[in-house]
Order: sequence, then structure tokens, then C-alpha cells
Amino acid sequence: MAETRERWSSRSAFLFAVIGSAIGLGNVWRFPYITYENGGGAFLIPYLIALITAGIPLMILEYYVGHFTQSAPPTAFKKIWHRAEWAGWFAILLIFILSTYYCTIMGWSVNYLFHSFSLGWGNTAESVSSFFNNSILQLSESPSAFGGIRLPIVGGLALIWLFIYLSLFKGVETLGKIVYFTVIIPWLIIVVMVVRGLTLPGAMEGIKFYLTPDFSALLKPKVWLAAYGQIFFTLSLAMGTLIVYASYLHEKSDITVNAFLTSIANCLTSFVAGFAVFSTLGYLAQSLGVSVKDVTTSGIGLAFVTYPMAISLLPVAARFFAALFFLLLLTLGIDSAFSMTEPVVESIVDKWRLKKKYVLPVVCVFGFLIGLPFTTRAGLYWIDIADHFITNYGITTVGFLECIVIGYVLGAKKARTYINQVSEMQIGIWWDIFIKFLTPAFLGISLVFQFVNFIRKGYGGYPIWTTYIGMGFIVVLAIAAIILAKRKGAV
Repeated sequence: MAETRERWSSRSAFLFAVIGSAIGLGNVWRFPYITYENGGGAFLIPYLIALITAGIPLMILEYYVGHFTQSAPPTAFKKIWHRAEWAGWFAILLIFILSTYYCTIMGWSVNYLFHSFSLGWGNTAESVSSFFNNSILQLSESPSAFGGIRLPIVGGLALIWLFIYLSLFKGVETLGKIVYFTVIIPWLIIVVMVVRGLTLPGAMEGIKFYLTPDFSALLKPKVWLAAYGQIFFTLSLAMGTLIVYASYLHEKSDITVNAFLTSIANCLTSFVAGFAVFSTLGYLAQSLGVSVKDVTTSGIGLAFVTYPMAISLLPVAARFFAALFFLLLLTLGIDSAFSMTEPVVESIVDKWRLKKKYVLPVVCVFGFLIGLPFTTRAGLYWIDIADHFITNYGITTVGFLECIVIGYVLGAKKARTYINQVSEMQIGIWWDIFIKFLTPAFLGISLVFQFVNFIRKGYGGYPIWTTYIGMGFIVVLAIAAIILAKRKGAV
């Protein structure tokens, strides 16, 4: 017998949940670098255009799918078009694998939080890099040299999955209370770190480096692709999260205003976080007597090497700010971890009418077990490879399919009529144009561009066999999604 569908206790609970889902580690370690690398302040122009022409329209689309069908992605797409169920399962399989290595990265943050009280990584470039590569990861020489698992990382991974379980096992009403803290706390930490960063010597050089506009960059196609790519992935689009969260909304809940509020909150967080990052990098550059460019990096290197070194050089309260930074990463990441797990659980519950209290622990245990290879000495390589292929090929494909199913099979006008009936803010024919033409065109171009680069260069300088494994894995997940869609559900 089907369980009564859960509901958010309030509109604010829903908004905090979806904002927490969208705001993740990438807001701190990816957006500032992408901005600097693609024209500085000038990058904000294509970024805002991408937000308006792709980010918000797709978010409205996903809120509509969840709200209209009151289902998780596979069942939702099946209700819209019976042949589209596999696209929902494809998104769910992708997000499940993504969650396993995302939680592993959070396991690193757990270890760093412990070491932050002693600044165990030292205060030189060599010591900080050695701490990450040799002490935490014990990184092997190649992707094929797995070595043994790293027990401290396994312990951190287990804690993260336990926290996910404890946060979800009583349903979205409890989750709706937790997200108030896991959204507000990181915002407060970001504000504290911005204030601290701006008071450091050399901070203004870092900010100048971050935002100085290079308008000639706007003539480069890669800058526009970077803007659309950043918007697409930072808003948690095409991952199933927004669909399942919207399915918990009440019948008359707004769609359009909620989409605008979520998008703006996420992008504002990214922009403000850039001030915290680059002001501190400016201080680090001055301390080392080098240019800001020499200490600027993105992704994992920024979070676990560059920024810890900058914090260790602070003249006052270095241990406090170190702990604060890794607490920031954990609170940013945990909301995203919730949002990756909930769609998986709810998809299984919807398809086979199982009880959530039994499905959730099984998903968490499997997530932990599948994450174990990422805790090996070769784990960093495989996290990088998996993330590249899942985000650049898998999730982009899901977004493209969403536009086709809603724009053409169902009909964008029909979807827009429903959206306007329940929303305070009305959307016009512009939304149809974006969903049917502009957004799928960008996603299609992005897929072709990425595939051509893959054929020509492989990825990341890895042995070619690893990149073929990455691409093959995406194909396997697509086949698995088709098989799941053909399996008979509960009557």
C-alpha cells in the first residue's frame, strides 16, 4: 500500500532545502576561479545571461515536473511520457554515483577539521601539499595503483553517511528543520570569512585579481560555455533533486517565484564567497612575495592545499579560522549530500511502493560501500575521472532530454499554463522559446564540444584506458536505466 506523500511544513522549509541543495562545495572552490579565468568582472555578464536563459527556465521546468506529477523523477517522466521513464532513472543512477565520491570528499573535510585544531599541515607550500597527498590521501603514482584503503577517510565517510541517515529517516519534516541550520550557518561563516579576509594585508590585490574585467574575453566561445556550464551545475539541475523536492510541495504552492528566489540565493552565495577566497589569496600572495596568479587554483587544490596554507599564515586565531573553514565545507556539503540521497530513495519508493524506513538504510549502506574505492590511494584520480564524465556527459544529457520531453512531447505551452495557474509571477512565451530552442541548443553544443575534445585529447592527461572506462561507465548507467524502466513496478 502506498504511503501518504510527505509534505514540507512550510514554504520556507522548501526554499531552505533547495537552496541548501544548490549551494555546495562548488560555490567556494569553483565559481571564484571560473570568474577569474574567464574575464574577471566581465564574466558576470555571460553568467547572468546564462542564469536568465538556462538556469531559471530549467529550474522552473523541474519544479513543474515534480509539482505536477507529485512523483520522483522516473515515475514523474513516465507520467508525462511512458517512454521517458529511463531518463529519470539515468538521472538517479548518476546522482547516486556522484553522491558516493562527494561524500568521500566530505570525509576528507572531516579529517581536516580534526587536524585544524593543531594546524597539522604546517605553513609552507611543501608541507601543506605533502600533508594532503602523503598524509591524508597517501596518493599513489597512477590510477591503476589502488593500494589499500585509507582508514581515516573511511571513518570520515562513515560519519557522513550516518549523518545523512539520521537527517532523512524521519522524513522531510525533520529535514525541513535541519536545513535552517545547514544553510544559515555556512552563510554566517562566509560573512565572517569575508570580513576577516578583507582586513588582511594584500586583500585588495586579490579582489582586484578576482573582478578586474577583461571584456575581450566575451568574444571567446569557451567563456560562454563556462558560464552556462557553471549555472547548470551549480543549481543542481538535471540531478532529480529539484523534482523530488518539488513533489513534496502542497497543491497550490508557487513555482515561478520559488525558482527565482533559489537561483538568486545560490548565485549571490557564489559571488560573495569569491570575496572570502580571493581576499585571502591576496594575503597569501603578499606573504609569499609572489603574484596572486601564482597562488590561484581551483577545485580540490584550493580547498585542501592553497587555502589551508593561507589560513596557517594568519597572524591571529589561525586555528579558529581553519576550523571555521572546514566547518563551512561540511555544512555546505551536507545539504547537497541530503539532496543526492533523497531522490534515490524516493524513486525506489515510488516505483515499488516500498516503505521509506527500509529503503533509506539500504541506500546509505550501498552508498558507503560503493564509496570505498574512492578512499583508496588512487581515489583522487578516480574521483576526478568520474566527476568529469558524470557532469559533462551524463547530467548534460539528462538536461537535454528534459527539454525535449517537456518542450516537444508534452508541450511547453501546456506546462506553462499549469505553472501560471499556481504561481504568483506569470511567465510568458519566452519560457517556451528557451525550453524548446535555446537551452537544448546550448546543451547539445556542449555535449558535442566535450565529445570532440575527448576524442582528440582524452581527459586530464590520464592513460587513455581510464578515460574510455569513464565514458563506458556512462553508457553502462544509461543501459541500466533502460533496464530499470522496463522492470514492472508495484500495481
